[in-house]
Amino acid sequence: MNFQINKNYHGFKLKEEKKIDDISSTVRFFLHEKSGAKLVSIENQDDNKVFSISFKTLPDNSTGVFHILEHSVLCGSRKFPSKEPFVELVKGSLNTYLNAATYPDKTMYPVASKNDKDFKNLMDVYLDAVFYPNIYKYPEIMKQEGWHYEINNKDEELKYKGVVYNEMQGVYSSPESLLFRGINSNLFPDTPYGFDSGGDPDEIPNLTQEQFINYHKKFYHPSNSYIYLYGDMDIEEKLKFIDENYLNNFDKVDLNIEIAKQKPFNKMKEKSINYPIANEESEVDKTYLSLNFAIGDIKDRELYVAFDLLEDMLLETSASPLKKAIIESAIAKDVFGMYNNGSLQTSLSIVIKNSNEEKKEEFKSIVFNTLKDIVKNGFDKELIQAVLNSKEFELKESDYSSYPKGLAYCEKVLGSLLYGGSPFQNLEFNEVLNKIKSNVNNRYFEKLIEDNLLDNNHSLLFMVIPKKHLAEEKVKEEREKLESYKKSLTKEEIEKFIEENELLVKRQSSPDSQADLEKIPLLSIDDIKKNLDTYNTIVKDIDNYKILYTELITNGIDYIDFYFDTSYVKQEQIPYITLLSYLFGRIDTENYSYEELSNEVNKNTGGIDFDAEAYSNMDEIGNYYPKFIVKGKALHEKTDSLLKLILEILTSSKFDNYKRIKEILSELKSRIEMIIVSGGHRIALSKVNSYYSELGKYVENISGFTFYKFLVEVEKSFDEKKNEIIKNIIEVSKSIFTTNNLIVNIGCSKENYNELEKSIKHSISNELGINSGKKIQYKFELNKENEALVTSSKVQYVAKGYNFSKFGFKYSGKLQVLRTISNYDYLWNNVRVKGGAYGVFINFKRNGNMSIASYRDPNLSETINVYDNFYKYLENFSADEREMTKYILGTISTLDTPLTNSMICDRQVALYISNINDSFLQEEREEILKTKAEDIKKFAPLIDKCMKEDYICVLGGKDKINENSDLFGSIINVFD
Repeated sequence: MNFQINKNYHGFKLKEEKKIDDISSTVRFFLHEKSGAKLVSIENQDDNKVFSISFKTLPDNSTGVFHILEHSVLCGSRKFPSKEPFVELVKGSLNTYLNAATYPDKTMYPVASKNDKDFKNLMDVYLDAVFYPNIYKYPEIMKQEGWHYEINNKDEELKYKGVVYNEMQGVYSSPESLLFRGINSNLFPDTPYGFDSGGDPDEIPNLTQEQFINYHKKFYHPSNSYIYLYGDMDIEEKLKFIDENYLNNFDKVDLNIEIAKQKPFNKMKEKSINYPIANEESEVDKTYLSLNFAIGDIKDRELYVAFDLLEDMLLETSASPLKKAIIESAIAKDVFGMYNNGSLQTSLSIVIKNSNEEKKEEFKSIVFNTLKDIVKNGFDKELIQAVLNSKEFELKESDYSSYPKGLAYCEKVLGSLLYGGSPFQNLEFNEVLNKIKSNVNNRYFEKLIEDNLLDNNHSLLFMVIPKKHLAEEKVKEEREKLESYKKSLTKEEIEKFIEENELLVKRQSSPDSQADLEKIPLLSIDDIKKNLDTYNTIVKDIDNYKILYTELITNGIDYIDFYFDTSYVKQEQIPYITLLSYLFGRIDTENYSYEELSNEVNKNTGGIDFDAEAYSNMDEIGNYYPKFIVKGKALHEKTDSLLKLILEILTSSKFDNYKRIKEILSELKSRIEMIIVSGGHRIALSKVNSYYSELGKYVENISGFTFYKFLVEVEKSFDEKKNEIIKNIIEVSKSIFTTNNLIVNIGCSKENYNELEKSIKHSISNELGINSGKKIQYKFELNKENEALVTSSKVQYVAKGYNFSKFGFKYSGKLQVLRTISNYDYLWNNVRVKGGAYGVFINFKRNGNMSIASYRDPNLSETINVYDNFYKYLENFSADEREMTKYILGTISTLDTPLTNSMICDRQVALYISNINDSFLQEEREEILKTKAEDIKKFAPLIDKCMKEDYICVLGGKDKINENSDLFGSIINVFD
C-alpha cells in the first residue's frame, strides 16, 4: 500500500516516511491524533513480526515502582481477567518472543510471532494489560509481584516477601550490578537516573498501594506511549485494530514527562559503595574501580556511533592500548568498558576488577597518561581499520542470535524517539560510518578523547569495595526493623496482616475459572505447521575428516567452523582444553604479536572464536562426544585470510610469554566469577548433572565450578609451576589439532561453496596432520556429592536432577509438553508465585538427563519439597482439550524459534554429531502434537523416581545453607 504524508489512517496521521537501505526497510512515523500515541512501523519481508508498546517511565525514588508495574500489569486485565495472561500466552501461543523489561527511563512490552493470527492475539493481550490492568481491583497483585509483610500467625516473625523484592535481593548481591547502578546514579544524581528503577531492596517496602496505582495512572497513558510494528504485515489493518480497540478510548493529555539533564560537574567526583563478601573470603584484590565520563546527548548521531567505536578501540580488543596499559601495570586482574548509549546523556565507563582501593590514584594516572599519549602520538591505524571493519561486519550481518532483529531495531528507534529525536536516526548507519572513515586520518578519534575525556570535568571515580559481615549486618538490621515494627502494631493490625496474607494465598491457590481462561485468545492445532523446518545439509568424506555443508542465503558471508575431537587429551588434562580456548587469539603466534593478530582478525573477518563443548549420544547413556570448536566467519572474498588466520593460531601460537599467559588466566577467572554471581543456577545445575552423568562430569571439568576451582589453583601456583602448566597446554594443543575425526562445518551460498571447499582442503592438507595416538575412554567416578556452594548472596539457586533412562524410561517428545506444563503451572505457581522466587524451570534432555533449578529464590528446603511433590501433581493431572492445545502450542513455539545463519550452522552440526536426523525430529514433533492429558499423568513415576534419588546442589547464602546443613554432603565456600 502507498501511504501519503499527512494523511490520516484510522486515527493515525503519517508524519514521516523513509526508505532505509541500511536495513532494507521502509520506516514510517505516525501520530495518533486523538490519544497522542506515537507509532513507528518498519515494513520489510521479515516474517518474524514484532510489536511493542513502551512508556517513558521516570523514577523519582528507588522503590522499584516501574519494575513492579512491569510485572503487575501482566497479572490480569479488563478483557483477560485470568490471574496471569502472560503465563497463559507463554503456555499457549506460537510466539517467538514474549517478555517485558524495565530500563532506567522506560518500560517496554515486546512480543514477536511468525503467525499473523497469533501476532494479533499477542497485541490484544498486551495492549489490554497496559491500559486496563486488574491492579485497580486486586491489591494482592502488588503484594505478590512487589512486596508484602508475610505473617501467618501472631507468633511468627514479620518478613518481607515478593517477586521483585527477591529478584533485587539477588541483584544487590552482585558487585557488577551495584557497580553499573552506582555509576548511573552518581554520574547523573539530579535526574531520574539518580534512582534505581529496578528497586533498591531497602526502599521497595516504602511503596504503598496508593502510590503504585497513581504511578500507573500518570505514566501508562497513550500520550506517553511509543508503539512499534515490524516485519511483513498489513500495517493498515494493525493501525485499525489498535485505534478501534484501544487508542480511540483516550483523549490526548499534556503529561509533561521530560527528562532533566544533569548539570555538568565542576570537577571529578569520587564515590564508593560496599558489597558483601563471605566472612571467610579475603578482601584483598576484590575491589572494583571505575572512571566514568558523561559524554553527550544521545540525539547526536555521529557522537553516538563514534563513541561506540572508540570504546572498542580503547578497551575491547587485545590491541586496545588502554586495556593493555592497565593489564601490564598489574593493578588489576581484569579490565572492561561500557559505552552507555541507552539514556539521554551517554557515558563511557572504564572498569578494573580484582583491584584494591589504594590503587585508585595509580589507576587514574595510567588512564589519563595513556589517553594523553594517544592524543599526542595517535592511534595505531591498523587498530582503527580493524575496529571499523568489525563494526561494519556486525551491522551487515545483523545477527542478534535468538533476540529478534525487529526488537533490536525497536531499541534503536526508542534510543532517539524517546528523547525527542528522529525515529530514523539510529537505523541509518552507513552514512555516519562513511563520514567517520573519511576523517580518521585527521585525528578524529584523538580529538574525541581530548574533548570528551581529558577536558571533561563531568566525570566520576566510583568504587565498589568488599566488606565482610555486610550481609549479616543487613539481615540483622532488617530483622530488628521488622521486630520493632511488629511490636508497634496492635493486635488488630497484626490480625489484618494475617488476613491479607490469607487472601493473597487464597488468590494464588485458586484456579482461574474456565470462563476467564477461555477469554485468552487461542490458536488451534491446525494453525501449527505439521512438518519441521529442514535445511539442505550434505556430508562429504574428505580423506580422514568430514565436511558438513549447509546451503544458506548469507549476504556474501561464509561461515566456517572446525570441530576437533578432544578424546586424545589425557583425563587429568581435560580442564586445559578450556584454558587453551581462551588463550588462542590472545597470545603471539610465529608471524604476529598478539596485538597484530587481533588487528588482522578484525580487519579481515567477522571474528574467530574458540570453545570447548561436549555433545550427548541419546542412545547410549554414558557416551558423549567432546569437541574443541573453532568458529569463524568472513566475507567470501576474505575467506582465504580467515582460513590462514585460523590455522596460524592453531598451529603456531607461542606459549613462551609467561606474563601474558598469567594475565589472560586472571581475566578468565574474573569473567567466570561474574557468571557465578549472576548465573548461580547454571553452576548448581552443572554440579548436579556431574553427580550422575559422565557427560555432566566432563562438562563440569571444562566449564563448571570444578573448572573454576582448577583455574583458581593454576593462577595461584602459576609462578611456581609455570613450566609444568605450559607443558600441559602444549601437550593438549598437539593432541587436538589434527584431522582425526575432524568435522568442518560450512554455511554459505551455493555459488560460493565449490571455491570454499577447495580452499579448505588445501589449507588442511598443508597444515594439519594425523594423530597416531589412541582415543582415551574417560573413567569418571560418579557420586552423590550433594554440595552446598556458599556465597554472600541473599537468595538461593536450588537444583535437583537425575537421569530417567537409568530406570528404563524412554525419551519422548511428550516430555517437552510436560516441560511446558511444569514451567508454567506447577513449578511456576509453587516456586515463583507462592514461594517468591524470580524464576524456576525444568529440562528434559534427549539423553535422559532431567534437572530442575530455581533462580533468585528466597527459599531452600521449601523449594526442594515442591520438587519432591511434583509427582503427586502429575498423578492427579487433568486437562481438557483446550488446555492441552494450549500446552502443545507453547511447546511448539520453543521449537520453531527463528534461527540466524550462524544458529542454523550450530544446529546442523550438533544434530549430526549426536546422530539425530530429521526423521527423529519429525517423530518428536508428532509426539508433541499428539500429547494427551493421560500421557502427562504417566510421567508421574519418572519424576517420583528421579526426585527420590535426592541429587541436590544449592548455591546461595550461608544462613540458609547452614539452616539446612543436613541436606548436604559438603559445604564449600565459592570464593577464597
